[in-house]
Parts: sequence; structure tokens; C-alpha cells
Amino acid sequence: MKHNRFLSFVAAAIVAVTAMAADKAPRYVFYFIGDGMGLGHVNAAQAFYRDVMGNEAGLPMMQFPVNSVATTYSASSPVTDSAAAGTALSTGRKTANGMLGVTPDSVAVESIATALHREGWGIGVVTSVSPDDATPGAFYAHQPARSMYYEIGLDAAACGYEFIAGSNLRGVKNKAGEPTDLLQRLAEQQVSVVRGIDGLETVDTRRVLLLNTDSLNVNNIGYTIDSLPGVLTLPAMTRACLDHLERQSPDRFFMMVEGGNIDHAAHANDGGAVVKEIVNFNEAIQIAVDFYNAHPDETLIVITADHDTGGLSMGNSFLKYDANLGVYNYQKMSKDRFSAECKAILNSRRIFTWEDMQELLTENFGFWKYIPLTDAQTDALREAFVDTFELKRSGDQKTLYSSFNAFAVTVFQILNDHAGLGFTTTSHAGNLVPVYAIGVDSARFNGLNDNTQIPAKILQIIQNP
Repeated sequence: MKHNRFLSFVAAAIVAVTAMAADKAPRYVFYFIGDGMGLGHVNAAQAFYRDVMGNEAGLPMMQFPVNSVATTYSASSPVTDSAAAGTALSTGRKTANGMLGVTPDSVAVESIATALHREGWGIGVVTSVSPDDATPGAFYAHQPARSMYYEIGLDAAACGYEFIAGSNLRGVKNKAGEPTDLLQRLAEQQVSVVRGIDGLETVDTRRVLLLNTDSLNVNNIGYTIDSLPGVLTLPAMTRACLDHLERQSPDRFFMMVEGGNIDHAAHANDGGAVVKEIVNFNEAIQIAVDFYNAHPDETLIVITADHDTGGLSMGNSFLKYDANLGVYNYQKMSKDRFSAECKAILNSRRIFTWEDMQELLTENFGFWKYIPLTDAQTDALREAFVDTFELKRSGDQKTLYSSFNAFAVTVFQILNDHAGLGFTTTSHAGNLVPVYAIGVDSARFNGLNDNTQIPAKILQIIQNP
């Protein structure tokens, strides 16, 4: 099904960006951050969305009248981490990698969300990863280390924001696995902790902390590609936040929405999960676009990324001058989930043969049936299978959030080869990231931006129209 509803206002918006009355400030601001979403990631997702899904208009964010870029270096490195990048995007100040909401000498700096909340704006912070993770935490926390989850949780309790959503809080247990008093401290601040969208139906409080129905997965809500039943989704959380802010602060509100799973998938070098997370991210963006259509003279939408993860590019040595993103339609599970299945096989007493594995790969990735592997690729898979499952002598690939079974690494390298995607690292890259904007005075984001300039420009638009 083609989604062309965005086109109805694009032409008018391009004219309106420059013609809009300069003396009118926005009352509603949506700030979307694609964690790890570099230009290569967007390019691949755009190709998938257009050529595979059949949406000729392209991703909603790619149709915004402002399409520019930003630099992301931190105070300590040309390659930023999420804490330093989140601090820059929330406060307009550079800091060292690993530090959250503070300067390199640990002086607290105020986020745009805090500044607006003090002026009476309703605030929502939404993420597909943990709400105490680096990017969401940068909008309310002030800690010298991003790993201080209990202290970050206390900052969340004290911030006063109307709505925070994500997978699970890590500060509810200490390093020894013992319960902390964080939930009690949240209750003392009159924060209703709710699990799942359905739980919101019985809540009528100003402050809400929405968590996932799956209380075991602390890192994220689950990948779009895995289609886990019952868990939160980024579009559902975005809609819930918007509905809550329209009830609690209808005159003016600010929302930060992070597509955190883009970063997790890119750390894994899982190309299929990356493009589908960006498509999912754009479904959340479409909710803001629909709101913009109803309030075009009062709304500003800004989209960017905190950094590039994985150094993804479209084009590799296997396909050379070609790419075939359609192979990801045959991928039925993420690299995380497939690796977990491989580890479960290793830990079981079942005798799992190469023929069993071939059947599993055909069913979940389309190998041999839909994706014609070369003899060399089949041999590489067979050798990796023997090393991993028979000789049990292969090591795991360790990334920031996961440890992947060696056989899974080989499978996903071959899958990416056939898609035409390439990764340079399982860590971050120092590449430029995209900036998209539409709405009141959005032309200010044209040209080259530094990440510190983005929140500063948002505040300028609000305070000095």
C-alpha cells in the first residue's frame, strides 16, 4: 500500500517555510532523534521504503523542506558516544564521552526540555530503549557517568516532566542485583509507573512513566523485525505521549522521541533490522506530521541523529554497482534473536546437524530458496557451523549491547552482502548525520549545523521569533 498523504502539504510547506510570519513562535515542538542514524542508514532505508515497500513518495522525513547535516564530535573525541552527543543535542554544550548533562568538568548544564518546563511547557521524553539510557537521560539528568542508572533514575523522578517512556529502568536494582528504592522515590514524586499501553487507561495523573510489558529485556522494547507480541512500539508510545500532553498541557508542549533501536541494530551490523527500525521511526514521525497538518502555523518538527553507528554504506564489494534491499523481506528475525537461538542449540542436548541448520536458514533468511548463495558462501557457512556447533572452538563477537554467536556473524555478513550493504565498524563513526525540519521558522536549520546548534536554534525560534 502506498502512503502519499504527506505529499498534499509538501509543496505548500516549502513556500510557507520562507513566507511564515516571523513574529509567531511555535507552541508545539517535536524533536526526533534517530540514535546511530547516519546518512548511509537513511539512504538504505529510503531505498527499502521506496523500492521494496512500494512507497514512491519516500520516507516522510525525507520530504521535509529542510534537508541538511550536522557534525557530532564531542569535547574529548572526533567520534562521540551517545552520552556526549545526547548532551549536545539537549543542552547545546559539548562534553566528554561518557558524561551526561554536565560539562567536562562536571558542572550541570540545563537541557532545552528543562528550560521549557520551567516556562510552563508540558514535556514528553520517549525512547525505544531504556528511559535511563544516554539520549533520553540527557534531557533530564546530570551525572558524570552514563552508567549511574540509579542516580539518573532519581533525576527522572525529580525532573517534573509529564511523560517518560521506554523499555525498563536499570536503576531499580544495584550492581549486586538487589532492589533499590527508586520505585518508591518515583511514587513520592507522584509518578504513575505503568506497564504497556493498556495500563494507561486506568491512569489519570499528571506524571506518567510508561514501561514495556516485558520486564526482563532492559536494553530495548524489542526489534520491529522480530514482531514480538504484546510489547510496546515506538509509534504507540509516541501516540500515547502526544495524547497525554494534549490532555495535560494543551496550550504548549515539547516532545523528544528517540529511535534507540536503530543504534542497537547498527552495533550488531544487522542491516535488515536497521532499515526496518528506521521505517518504524518514520511511522512515529508520521504521527507528528499529522499533528502538524492540523496545526501548521504553531508546530515545529526537527529530526536528527546523535551520531552514526556502524559506518553503514549502500554498495559493497560483493554486489559492486548494485544493491538488493529486497533480500531483507526474507529475514524473519534479528541478529540478536538468531544468535540467542544458536546459543540455545549449543546449550541443549539435541544433535543439530548441518541439514537442520540449512532448513533453519532457508526458513528464516531465504538462503538457497530465495537468495542464491555462491559455493564459496555455502562453504563458509558449513565451515563456521563445524567450528561453532561441532568443534565448539569459535569465539563470540562482542559489541556494546550484545555478544553474538560466531555462526550468526557469518550468516549476517552473507545476508548484508546480498543486500548490497557494508559496515565499517560495530562501534560509532564520526560521519555527518542528517537534519530534517518543517514548520515554524524551520529554515534556520538549513546549511551545516553542529549538534550543539540544534537545541539553541529551537530555543531561538521559540523565544525570539
